Amino acid sequence: MKKIYCLICLLIVLNTYGQTPEKDNVKATVERFFEGFHKQDSSLMIKTLSRDVFLQTIGRNKNGESKIRTEKFDDLIKSIINIPDSIQFQEKLLSFNIQIDGAMANAWVPYEFWLNGTFHHCGVNSFQLFKEDENWKIIYLIDTRRKAGCNVD
Repeated sequence: MKKIYCLICLLIVLNTYGQTPEKDNVKATVERFFEGFHKQDSSLMIKTLSRDVFLQTIGRNKNGESKIRTEKFDDLIKSIINIPDSIQFQEKLLSFNIQIDGAMANAWVPYEFWLNGTFHHCGVNSFQLFKEDENWKIIYLIDTRRKAGCNVD
């Protein structure tokens, strides 16, 4: 019985260890995207993206109704690189929950967005990634945005 227990423990440890490098690679892709985002470096951001990336946001309109908005990634990149130096912004990534199946991955990343040192909103980024030529590329990003229900430190 001890041998079976030890074998099961060993298999669990090996299985957990075997998943770590790929999850780390997915996380690194998302972190590189945000490195480019914070540096306003479009080339760094684009290196993390697939050719046909899809971007959506879920939020509330002025009437408080939930709405989904589809954006062009080129428009997002243009808006980020055109933010004046006088405006400071930071998207604080709070945690990563990464799931992988073959060449597909999902990264669920709660965040807080800060503007000029003041809390602005929070939400979750959900990244879909595709492993393309041994590199993880973002193919889809949807996020939520809200001001209520945030645990701001």
